Formats: sequence, C-alpha cells, structure tokens
Amino acid sequence: MSALTRWLRGPWGTPLVAGLLIVVAAIFSLSIGVNPFGAGHQHGIGLTLDGPAALVAADLLMIAAALVAGIPIILKAVRALMVKVIAIDLLVAIAAVGALLIGQYWEAAAVTFLFAIGHALEAGTMNRTRSALAELVAVAPDVAVVMREGEQVEISAAQVLPEETVLVKNGAKVPVDGIVIDGTGALDEASITGESIPVEKSTGDQVFAGTISDGGFLQVRATGIGADTTLARIIHRVEEAQDAKARTQSFMERFSTWYTPGIILLALLTGLITGNVVLALTLLVIGCPGAMVISIPVSIVAGIGRGAKDGILIKGGEYLETSAKITAVALDKTGTLTEGRPYLTDVTVLDPALDRGDVLGWAARAEAGSEHPLARPLIDAAAAEGLPAEGLPEHTEPVPGKGIVAILGGRRVAVGNLPLLAAEGISEDRGAAAEVDRLAGLGRTPMVVTLDGRVIGVVAVADRLRTDAKEMISRLHATGVKKVIMLTGDNRRVAEAVAAEVGVDEVRAQLLPEDKLTVVQQLQGEGFTVAMVGDGVNDAPALATADIGVAMGAAGTGVAIETADIALMKDDLLKLPQAIGLARSTVSVMRQNIAIALLTVVALLAGVFAGGVTIAIGMLVHEGSVLLVIVNAMRLLRRRREQRSDRPAAPSGSRARRSVEATQSV
Repeated sequence: MSALTRWLRGPWGTPLVAGLLIVVAAIFSLSIGVNPFGAGHQHGIGLTLDGPAALVAADLLMIAAALVAGIPIILKAVRALMVKVIAIDLLVAIAAVGALLIGQYWEAAAVTFLFAIGHALEAGTMNRTRSALAELVAVAPDVAVVMREGEQVEISAAQVLPEETVLVKNGAKVPVDGIVIDGTGALDEASITGESIPVEKSTGDQVFAGTISDGGFLQVRATGIGADTTLARIIHRVEEAQDAKARTQSFMERFSTWYTPGIILLALLTGLITGNVVLALTLLVIGCPGAMVISIPVSIVAGIGRGAKDGILIKGGEYLETSAKITAVALDKTGTLTEGRPYLTDVTVLDPALDRGDVLGWAARAEAGSEHPLARPLIDAAAAEGLPAEGLPEHTEPVPGKGIVAILGGRRVAVGNLPLLAAEGISEDRGAAAEVDRLAGLGRTPMVVTLDGRVIGVVAVADRLRTDAKEMISRLHATGVKKVIMLTGDNRRVAEAVAAEVGVDEVRAQLLPEDKLTVVQQLQGEGFTVAMVGDGVNDAPALATADIGVAMGAAGTGVAIETADIALMKDDLLKLPQAIGLARSTVSVMRQNIAIALLTVVALLAGVFAGGVTIAIGMLVHEGSVLLVIVNAMRLLRRRREQRSDRPAAPSGSRARRSVEATQSV
C-alpha cells in the first residue's frame, strides 16, 4: 500500500487517475454504441443531463478527468501570473476551460491528461539526467573507523578530526581525504576520476573520500573532512553547473516570455475574426512551446551529468556551449605533455683524465646547493650510482640565465649552459658546443660541467613524454580543433623536438608567464576560440584570459575544482578531447531539439488552418515532440566507448624511457 501511495503522490499520480477516469468514461460510451471520442459527445454550453444515463456518466467522468489533470495546471498558471510570468500552463488552462464551456469534454480531458503526462515525463527525465549527482551523493561515506587512545572507534564520518588516523578495511568506503601512513591496498576511484580500474595505494599516496577499498588495509591521516573533501567539492560543483543556464537557454526563455502571450493574442484574434471558438482553443494548445523550453535544459543537465560520471567537471551550460566552439588548444609542455619529472639521460666525458663518475659527481655536488628543478635529477642519479653529494658546497653562486657556480673543497665548479663558459672566462670548450647542439636536437637539456676553469664534460636531463600525448593531439584534431599550440619557457631547439614527436601544429618557446597570456590574446584576435591547459600556477594569467581554462588532475586540487572552467579529475590527457567531444555532442543535441520543437509547432499551425487537427490531436503531437526531445537528450547519458584497448602498446624499453627535454634555463 505504501508503494501505491508513493506512486499516487509522485508525478505520475495525476495522469494515472485522469487516465483511469477517461477509460471508464469510454467504456460507458461504448456500452451504448457511442464513440467516446467522436461527435456523439459534442454539446453546446452546459452539461446535458437528459440523455442516456451511460452517456451522462461518461460526460461526468470526462469532466472529472479534466478537473483532476487540469486543476494542478491552473494552479501553476495562477502562481506564475502572480509573479508576472505568462507560462505555458496558462495556454493549456485557457484551452481546457474553454473546451469544457463549449461541451468539448473529451477534448478538455485529453488536453489536460496529455499535458500531465508531459510534466511527469519531464520530471522523470530531469531526475534521470541528474542521476550523476544522485550517484555522487550516494557514495558519500556515513561512518569512519578511527584510532583513539589505542582503540578502534566507529564514528560518523563528519566527526573525524583533522590529522586523526582513519582505518580503511577491505570493502569499506574511505571517509576522508588523506595521506596513507601505513599499509597497502587497492581503491576504486571511479566516483572521483571516472576510472573503473582500482588504483594501488601505499605509504605516502593520497586517497579521496567516497572511494571504495577493493582489498588490503590502509591507515590514513585525515587531511580533508566533510565539506572540505574532494567529493564534497565535486558534488557542489556539479549541483551548481546543472543549474547554471547556457546562453541559448536564456535566450529561449526570453523568447518564450514573448512567444506565449503572442500565441494567446493570435488565438483571441482568430476567434474574433472567424467566430470559431474551437479553432481558437486549438491554436492555444498547439502553440505550446513545451518542447522548445525543455529542449535545452534537459540536454545540458544530461551532458554535464555524463561528464561528471567520466571525471570531467564542466562549470555550467555557458562553458559547455563555449567548449563546443573550441578551435585552438594551447598546451603547457612541462607537466602536461610531459610528466614533469626530469631524469638524467646522458653524461659525456670531455676530459680524458676523468671518467663518468667524476663528471657526474662534481656536477651533483655543485647542484647540492641549488634550488633549480634540474638539480634533483643530477643528485638522485649520482646517489643511484653510489656517488652521493655529501654535504653542501662552501659557497654557491647562481648565475641568472646561465647556471650555477660552487666552491667545493677549494675547487671551483660551474654547471650551466654555453654562455656560462664565457662568463667564467673559458675559451676552450673541448667540443662542448657540438655536444650541446647534438643533445638539444634530441630534445634533452644539456649542461656543461667545468672544474677549475676547464671543461670536463656535459650532462643532460630530460622529461618523459606522456605515452598518450601524441594520441591526444590526434583526437583533438579529430574533434574539430584546428590548431594545437605548445607554450613553454624552454629553448626552441628542445621545444621543437618535443613538438615533432607529439605532432602539435605550432610551438612558442622561451616564454614568460605574461608571454603566454599574449599568445592566447593573439589567437583570440585571429578568431580562434581558445582553450588553455595548464597547471594554474605560472599559467594563471593565460588560463584566466582563455575562453576556456582547463585544469588537469584536479582531484587533488580543491582550488582547481572550484575555479577551472573544465576540471579533469584524472591526470589523463585523453580526457581533454573527450570533454570537447562531449560538449560538441551536447550542443548538437540542443540544436536538434530546438529544430524538432520549431518544426512541430509550424506543422501543427499549418494543420490547424488546413483543417483536421483537433485540440486532442494537437496536444498528442505536442507531447510526442516533448517525448522525442527528451529521448534525444537521454542519448547523452550513454557512456562513450573509449578506444584504448586497441592502441598498440609501446615496447617496454621505449615506454619507460621516452625522453624529451625538461625545463631549463640554467
């Protein structure tokens, strides 16, 4: 009984009751051989009570059906009028009341019944398209097991304290954002990144609230609790995005505020000129812009919901529309096309009295006092080869734009680019210039090493190119992006080597943050709609200026989730063309839906004036167009099959050490 009560109180309760009344009325009419939907029920003004009892009962039931389905419509129309809005409900309410007054009981029942079905369908569809949000809320953890005074205590997830140790057992939900301090396990992070394959976690790894343990045991130090978790920020972002209106949606709503009273005026003039009340009422019904009004919001909600399920957070309808127009993508190199973790690739010995260990050892010890990003790969490589950089240099002097000079045990060591040799007064390079040129041509960052005023060798570092960078560029072109441009602060030779390997269309090298901003503005001046992908730190000006700012790997960055126009939760390059493809698909569906709605209204108007379209038929076709628009938008909810499985795997050796250069202007 409770299930039936819930059903009757839900959006389908009204059309169900009205439909049953119409069916019973039809049975009464058919019992005496009268077509319940034909001329046998045409009356003048007022209800005729002197006919056959079955026919009178049928009429009363039709009136009851019209009232059951029509009263909620009238109430909505009145509420809208109270806030000075002429809604679609007003058209249907006037048509239904008019049909009742002229004895068109079946038409009144039909038009309100079909409109009620339309409302139920719309409500059900919007709930379905918002399922992404419901699923995110559903994965939010309720309880947590924490260690307090040496004992395991089960508490509400909201009661966990910052820095408290939380235990995550097999099958449990992670209740907080945090860092693993002990244990190993596998977590299903689909709710955060959209990736269905469990991710192995161990000490030092970051975990997110709402992810589920697929095995193992983890001890986690809580860093984000309640509203401060990544999951909570995602829910908030999706909630706001689904309610944010696209420019087209706002235009359609403004259009309908003029269109609806226009239809009422047209119906009134038609009735006065022709004297045909039925024709005027029919115009009211077939002029309903219901499909037109729902065509855009249902598409946007479905598109944003689909993106959220795939780990793509789009800020709102306006950004979705803009993303569909993207024609140029600007990519930061380091950390986007590359992994952002440089490593040692070459050690070239140029002093016959020394060996590889000597050159690398001197370079690593000199860099021990440096804060430059390329110091760490030299130090790590030296340590791995048993050449640890013990202690710090007695003196370290950075040479801006050239490198570093250090004093080690009274000996002067310099590590940097070729201009550093001139600064050190070294004229004999022992072939260093040729070696530097060769290594730079391979996409590596070379550094000359000198000892007491003489060149002893060249070391080179490189960043690993992401394995899917080339495919990402190819997919961007396939989605309709005309230009992919790489922006980097590195030297041109190195940047061009990277560009040649991944297939970008244009390279801008040796750029400062403000130069990247200038490039974005130039692209916009050339008529491109620009998306900028970066880390949001030194790229902040360019990201803010671009038509669409994209943050990658935003799961660990709360600021990126809140501020980026598109936040890709997983650090996956292929999510970028997927996001643009989703935006284009959504806008395409929006346009299809608008066309369906407009063509339906035009066809019905032509049918009315040509004859043959009644109030009931008009409403039936109208609701059919609403259903068609809904079904079309629902296609966006289907998961797109990403063709990752059929990509050829790179050979293990090349995959592990694909080298491109790293940031360097030592």
